[in-house]
Amino acid sequence: MPLVRYRKVVILGYRSVGKTSLAHQFVEGEFSEGYDPTVENTYSKIVTLGKDEFHLHLVDTAGQDEYSILPYSFIIGVHGYVLVYSVTSLHSFQVIESLYQKLHEGHGKTRVPVVLVGNKADLSPEREVQAVEGKKLAESWGATFMESSARENQLTQGIFTKVIQEIARVENSYGQERRCHLM
Repeated sequence: MPLVRYRKVVILGYRSVGKTSLAHQFVEGEFSEGYDPTVENTYSKIVTLGKDEFHLHLVDTAGQDEYSILPYSFIIGVHGYVLVYSVTSLHSFQVIESLYQKLHEGHGKTRVPVVLVGNKADLSPEREVQAVEGKKLAESWGATFMESSARENQLTQGIFTKVIQEIARVENSYGQERRCHLM
């Protein structure tokens, strides 16, 4: 019988970048055309990776800005983060940098499992942020970068699979650094 692990993941980003659409597409397998500003939603889904099952608890947050104060509920008990910006909004990309700094400080500057997502990749003619910029930012954080389209279900599953892998990678790296030897 597979081991079931609980993972809490918070989805953060500026307003109207597609956080809810990504979560909804991942859990329900459909894209919702209508837009209602999110206060905060939670989603749950069982994800199987190899022999392990993960009970993924997603917290879809209200849109953040560079002045938002991140509540402790976005830090305490959270295993990983999906930080989302719209490739059609340079401002949303700039807000993501600020949100990451707040997360980093909130976690005591330890390594934080993050997947940076440039959403709305299907809107290339309106693009304001190039993929290379997102990749460069993610690399500076030691994070994974992906571009997606919730509308076209492009990489939606992969984002949440990747965040589970990032959580494991960070947890495993800590285990190696903090070995205790008894003599």
